[in-house]
Amino acid sequence: MAGHTDHHAPEGLLTRGTVIVVPGRGETRATYARFGKRLAADAYRVRVVDPPQVDDELQAGTPVAFGARLARAVEGTADGDGVIRPLVLLGADTGAAAVAALLARQARALEPDGVVLAGLPGHATAPVDGWDAELDVRTACPTHRGVLSEDAEVRRGSLAEPVPDSLLDAAYEGTVDVPTLLLIGDADPLADHEGLARVAKSLPRARLSLVRGSHHDVLNDVQHRSAAAEVVTFLETVRGGLTPVVVVESSAW
Repeated sequence: MAGHTDHHAPEGLLTRGTVIVVPGRGETRATYARFGKRLAADAYRVRVVDPPQVDDELQAGTPVAFGARLARAVEGTADGDGVIRPLVLLGADTGAAAVAALLARQARALEPDGVVLAGLPGHATAPVDGWDAELDVRTACPTHRGVLSEDAEVRRGSLAEPVPDSLLDAAYEGTVDVPTLLLIGDADPLADHEGLARVAKSLPRARLSLVRGSHHDVLNDVQHRSAAAEVVTFLETVRGGLTPVVVVESSAW
């Protein structure tokens, strides 16, 4: 049975919102422990779920079973006052594709206030010959490489598996009508940078953020602190009705 891992806001602080994290190919909930703890330290309730099963939950680009599981995960965060909002869905790799496809299908049962699509893959695949090569595609962060290598549940070779065209078509061609942060590494060989630029321009409320030097695992690469800061900035902006908290008046860089 699918499970989840929770990261709670520090005791005594008012929880500022709820983030549901959906991992991607080959990843586990443990892959996002560092990221989840960092967001939780900023007083967000973070729930990391199991990655979507492409064959079983994402049939023909219509992620019905996945949507039902995600809805249960969201409902499970409710306390006596219900789910703490804003509710933001965050997916990485195929998790991002599944979340985008789900919302493009107008999954009203979820009703998120925002969405983060991190490392959304394109149709092209990069050659992955062995575990070291796969790690090179994923990340240059020695800590994250160790986390992946030491986790017996991580599926090695998964990045060589193509993402179904039907799922990617639904993710790239659908419309997500909630505030959306597209987060991508500029050294990600699996990214369709032109396609992502088109998606960002086509959505009514989207921001495309490029992380310099980052690879496919954009939330867990060497620049993970800056990537997490960008996500927190997005969360705070969603909380404020899309009014940025900080605006640069003048800068020498």
